[in-house]
Amino acid sequence: MSSEIRQLKPQQLWNKFADLNAIPRASKKEARVIAFMKDFGKNLGLETIEDEVGNVIIKKTATSGMELRTPIVMQSHLDMVHQKNNDTVFDFDTDGIDMYVYGDWVRAKGTTLGADNGLGVATIMAILESTTIQHPAIEALFTIDEETGMTGAKGLKGGLLEGKILLNLDTEEDDEIGVGCAGGIDVTATRTYNEEETPEIKIGFTIKVKGLQGGHSGMQIHEGLGNANKLMNRLLFDGFENFGLRISEIDGGSLRNAIPRESKAIVAIDAIHEATFLKEMKEHAETIKAELKTMEPDLEIQISKCETPKTIMDLGVQEGLTRAIYAAQNGVYRMSADIPNLVETSNNIARVVVKKGKIKIGCLTRSSVESSKMDLANMLRATFELTGCEVEFSGDYPGWTPNMQSPILKIMTQLYEDLTGEKPHVAACHAGLECGILGKNYPDMDMISFGPNIKGAHSPDERAQISSVQKYWKFVLEILKHIPEKK
Repeated sequence: MSSEIRQLKPQQLWNKFADLNAIPRASKKEARVIAFMKDFGKNLGLETIEDEVGNVIIKKTATSGMELRTPIVMQSHLDMVHQKNNDTVFDFDTDGIDMYVYGDWVRAKGTTLGADNGLGVATIMAILESTTIQHPAIEALFTIDEETGMTGAKGLKGGLLEGKILLNLDTEEDDEIGVGCAGGIDVTATRTYNEEETPEIKIGFTIKVKGLQGGHSGMQIHEGLGNANKLMNRLLFDGFENFGLRISEIDGGSLRNAIPRESKAIVAIDAIHEATFLKEMKEHAETIKAELKTMEPDLEIQISKCETPKTIMDLGVQEGLTRAIYAAQNGVYRMSADIPNLVETSNNIARVVVKKGKIKIGCLTRSSVESSKMDLANMLRATFELTGCEVEFSGDYPGWTPNMQSPILKIMTQLYEDLTGEKPHVAACHAGLECGILGKNYPDMDMISFGPNIKGAHSPDERAQISSVQKYWKFVLEILKHIPEKK
């Protein structure tokens, strides 16, 4: 890890981020980072609690002169999305993130950076450790498993926290103050199929879709980024229509909340069609690349001969699968009628696996309107059930309804204007923040979300802007000084 990261300002924040990024912390594998946070709190002599599900709470009393201010909760999640480029040699279970400075940005070498939500965690750590920063009484809440189910927030019991204002540090635009977010639900389609012995007249090909940007399946779903699973399905569908292509295996996408960047399929065609197949499929690939050249300049579609697969899918199931994926909604389903430029409802076809007689298709459906979320989820269910799949809904979590009369919103809006001379963008986002879930057990808590500029979250292109972190840090310190007195 480059020592230059530790020299960036504010040093106390970047040092804590570097410490944190030395700890592997995949969702549902947070044991080491939980222990790290507990040791951190105890070494500071602060009351430190681990709750029943693994969330860590560290409490710090108010600094001198701030005792009468309203107690606050500062909250971020400990886990990070683990994604890497195919050619990057890296073990997320053992290796710390390898960071470097590139102009005004901090990046990682071929992997996700962990700025989401590590910069929020590091911010809170720096404040807990400081002996000079003014602040009211703080309960630092470090939740687990935000990225794959929000089970930490869901498992946090009422009564553990006394704070009346919650500062969630998980927004990724430094001119934005978040007041609401989307809820989500996982839609998973599965079925079995019969494998057939591949006829001797057929030969094998590998088709790869790679080089897509990927990214956050909520915050970036409206950007027109390529979805590797949809693009692969388009190639397979046309290959069958024109050449009788038969599928042996598909492995596309990875995480439910990441727009899929890569997909690989092993297929078979009649040997007699080899030359024409290669010519027309490569022409089709060039057409797709031309369509996406603005947003996806690095898209690669590779079609190469391989050993003929021993088995292929049952033909009827294959036809149903490719038609279902073609028909399934991916991307924006509906824009908000109430908040300008806000995506209301969307779906990400995140994972497609076909192998050894089993099909699994994983989607993450999001919406800030509960009824619209379920409408789209049911549409997907109907689409996949028509092809014989069993469909399961899981991981359902609520959105966060905006409160435009929030007292802390008014304070932060004025502080932002005073610091920058500009008005902040007050908005709801199409990501899943934990505020909606936490609000179920703490309905009277005044909640807000903000953070520095982070681009490309959930992908190896993730990067944090250094100048923005400096701006954000000043904002945090001003907020702490201006927390109102207790009522």
